Amino acid sequence: MTRIDPSQRFADVTTTGTFHGIGLGPGDPELLTVKAVRLIAATPVIAYFAKKGRRGNARGIVDRWLVPGVEEMALEYPVTTEIHFNDRAYVDELAAFYEHSASAISTILTGGRDVALVCEGDPMFYGSFMHLYIRLVGTHRVSVTPGVTGMAGCWSAAGSPITWGDDILSVLPGTLPEADLVSRLKGTDAAVIMKLGSNFAKVRRAIDAAGLTDRAIYCERGTMEGQKILGLREKPDDAAPYFSLILIPGNGRRP
Repeated sequence: MTRIDPSQRFADVTTTGTFHGIGLGPGDPELLTVKAVRLIAATPVIAYFAKKGRRGNARGIVDRWLVPGVEEMALEYPVTTEIHFNDRAYVDELAAFYEHSASAISTILTGGRDVALVCEGDPMFYGSFMHLYIRLVGTHRVSVTPGVTGMAGCWSAAGSPITWGDDILSVLPGTLPEADLVSRLKGTDAAVIMKLGSNFAKVRRAIDAAGLTDRAIYCERGTMEGQKILGLREKPDDAAPYFSLILIPGNGRRP
């Protein structure tokens, strides 16, 4: 596990530019923080991740906050779901992509300009930003602006309190093996299950095996245009886009 000592974030910095990781929140452009909006307006280069040939979700969220004349830097993933994430080729290709992206950003920083990488949700929570962060933090100034997580946006949009009293919340990736999902769901009070996609049918089976289907809420594009929120039992199919997750609220202590 890579651990970053916060006290060393600015040690031996050799450049004058600052690399900003800016959280954009769950999707609603009005759920950016004041600091995020200020930095976006003040930074000369705005970078964002996207699939090849597409603008990307982060770029769509930040659209209204960009100022005229800003330089845009699209970081296009070489692969998304075409190769399984456990495949060595997938790991190697993504690693090369992150190295190349970090190098391109480093060149701009070395030239004295700041770069802001805008990210859906929070930059340090299941975010691609982290892969560039660990490559640049030792030699460049880095600033991280937290954002509202996608799960917080979803449970607010659903009007569903997620934890009460002493409830324990587990955040689970849908990529886990089915047996592990069942075990972890049985051992927690409340849960958020992310990374659904092709894992949706497996996740649904695990929730059912844990006896939690009646409490489960499916949320798609929470806080965004096209938002869909419904009980998991009412969802008719196993299709789940990138911006989707399942909430299982707790039933803990309350006055």
